[in-house]
Amino acid sequence: MNPSCGRCGRVVYPTEKVNCLDKYWHKGCFSCEICKMTLNMKNYKGFEKRPYCNAHYPKTNFTCVADTPENLRLKQQSKMQSQYKEEFEKNKGKGFSVVADTPEMQRIKKTQDHISNIKYHEEFEKTRAGGETPSPQPNSPNPVFQSHQPAASQHYNYEPAAAPEPVRQVAAAPPPSSGKRYQAVYDYAAADEDEVGFLEGDVIVDAQVIDEGWMYGRVERTGQQGMLPANYVEAI
Repeated sequence: MNPSCGRCGRVVYPTEKVNCLDKYWHKGCFSCEICKMTLNMKNYKGFEKRPYCNAHYPKTNFTCVADTPENLRLKQQSKMQSQYKEEFEKNKGKGFSVVADTPEMQRIKKTQDHISNIKYHEEFEKTRAGGETPSPQPNSPNPVFQSHQPAASQHYNYEPAAAPEPVRQVAAAPPPSSGKRYQAVYDYAAADEDEVGFLEGDVIVDAQVIDEGWMYGRVERTGQQGMLPANYVEAI
């Protein structure tokens, strides 16, 4: 006998069955409890055996979260960043700070250096694109005539030469985007300060792969930029 759907209560046939959260669902009925967005096995979040999207997942003070590899990685990364900030504040003003050179800290340092390098080049290109105009020289008489003044008995009508017109530099065009373009296939909410969130269908520009599983890019819709998971986007 075919089971009934966990949302609409109608019969679920094998061709349209989704088995999740100890229930059976129609593919169209397996959607977020709040916004009714259709979900799948990759982007749903379960709470009290009901599906939710990432944006409307209930936030509670006492939530049991499964120790998945991704959650463990985020927990470890947050812990390492907290330790780094504590060490920085503790050794502030001493001239140097001693931080454990672990693989995770090396990845964080590499990411921060890469972000700083990108921002530096962006500021440099903006400054170069703005152009610089030399300040005009004040009108002054020719020093040759100042040093050889005529005698008092002689009268010469002399007019100082006009200062040359300042040459205005032509502003250079901004450089074209050198990064690749990607499109988000799932929604993602930023879990840390150096990450950026996006919605399904958003276009990611200036994308550069940092290490395995992560890249740096800018969301074209919002203009925000930061770290984002590579398995949530695909090249276009």
